[in-house]
Amino acid sequence: MRSWENRPDTVVCDEPFYAHYLRVTGLNHPGREEVIAHHETDWKIVVDGLCGDVGAPVFYQKHMAHHLLPEIGRDWLLQMTNIFLIRDPREMITSLTKTIPNPTIDETGLPQQLALFEHVQRETGSIPLVLDSKDVLQHPKTMLTKVCNELGIPFYDEMLAWPAGSRESDGIWAPHWYASVEASTGFVQWQPKDEAVPDTLESLVVECTIIYEQLATHRLQP
Repeated sequence: MRSWENRPDTVVCDEPFYAHYLRVTGLNHPGREEVIAHHETDWKIVVDGLCGDVGAPVFYQKHMAHHLLPEIGRDWLLQMTNIFLIRDPREMITSLTKTIPNPTIDETGLPQQLALFEHVQRETGSIPLVLDSKDVLQHPKTMLTKVCNELGIPFYDEMLAWPAGSRESDGIWAPHWYASVEASTGFVQWQPKDEAVPDTLESLVVECTIIYEQLATHRLQP
């Protein structure tokens, strides 16, 4: 999101369904009540905003797949160009457990991500873009140039570096989740993580890996 917001032609939106997701599921995520109070909880109003005119050529929407609960319509997705960002499950889970110590597979978002991918593919007759975060970190300019080419928009070098700090566009949940994002000034070179997944979550890793590998077969190559 930092990369795209640093473009001169782009408006960004940060997890617009999160408040609805927390209200409906009752999950006790950090800052839950503040998120619900501060952000729109009616998914229909959210969709109207996502499909409206934002006064910029590019509208980048950052979504978490599991936030799109079953009652939320899917037709609006077909008005968008959908890009699916994936990450190695071991790396993803060790990061997720810092805020959610015992995540379920639904809280990883992977089953929902695959379902959304298959929906878009089925309804459009084409394979959506898939990016692996490792590829982006290892080859940021190459990968972002390829994405921009696929989207038919110009690549800007401004996508590769940005000022540190918070943004008005960040969700109210930023203090709980965005410490590393706020400290960043660009893409950090990928390095293997030395954190081990807890033994109690090994079965979750296996479940997630099966889904991850299905999506990874379609990933945009560096």
